[in-house]
Amino acid sequence: MTTAGRVVKRALDVSLAGTGLLLSMPVWVLAAVAVKLEDGGDVFYSQERAGQGGRVFRVYKFRSMIPDAEALVGARQASDGDPRITRVGRWLRATAMDELPQLWSIFVGDMSFVGPRALRPGEIELQGDGRAEALEDVPGYALRSSVVPGLTGVAQIYAARDLPRRQKFRYDRVYIRRRSVGLDVRLIALSFWISLRGRWEVRGRKF
Repeated sequence: MTTAGRVVKRALDVSLAGTGLLLSMPVWVLAAVAVKLEDGGDVFYSQERAGQGGRVFRVYKFRSMIPDAEALVGARQASDGDPRITRVGRWLRATAMDELPQLWSIFVGDMSFVGPRALRPGEIELQGDGRAEALEDVPGYALRSSVVPGLTGVAQIYAARDLPRRQKFRYDRVYIRRRSVGLDVRLIALSFWISLRGRWEVRGRKF
């Protein structure tokens, strides 16, 4: 992406995130009340994530799982029918409303609307043989870490949710090599469509 393209991409992020933060405030109130009424736990959930160049920053989400969901199983990606996900959480995740607080991360520049998903520092993935593999050791990790992570992207939209990260990184590499403002706009539009249809948790085709 050219210097001009990066400037336009950042301007698009700031304008959309700022507008989204203002317009979504009523949804924030409804989501916060719903999460609190379900089990009385915290409204928000935060995690450290690795950004561009490995820089660590903190993201916030509306809590979609039971309190202390990782206390017994550790850091583990949600699976189909995961019992840790609350009733309100299922709706939040299907529509991506749980991600609304990340608009602030986009606004301040920790994230972009479009890019590789921001991973947790030191995250691992279990292989089919039970072996744990650090994501930093997966081919393509260094390349995807060279750009600002995104709220949505090629892998988030087109890859199956349960696809191993090794294969999802291939989608990220495709985006990095072909990224442009036009591609970002298309992916953002597709993401809004998926949210409106509540299909982010679908294991197959999302749109």
